[in-house]
Amino acid sequence: MKSTAIFYHAGCPVCVDAEQNLAAALDPNRIDVEIVHFGEQPQRLNEAEQQGVKSVPALVLDGQVFHINFGASLSDLR
Repeated sequence: MKSTAIFYHAGCPVCVDAEQNLAAALDPNRIDVEIVHFGEQPQRLNEAEQQGVKSVPALVLDGQVFHINFGASLSDLR
C-alpha cells in the first residue's frame, strides 16, 4: 500500500529548493506526493495548521509532520 505525503510551501527560495530536492527524491512507487503552494492555494493554510504544520517548507507523511529548514511560519502567510 502506498503512503501519502503532502509537501507544503510558500514559493520562497528555501521552499522551492526543498521541493526540487526532497519531494522529488521520494520514491513514486511507494509514496504519492501532493504539492501545496500557499501562494496558489491559501485556503489550505487551515488544513496544514490542523495537521501540525508550524512553518514551511514542511512535509506531512502519513500524518507525521517534518519541518524542513525554515522559510516562513504559517502565521506570516496569513
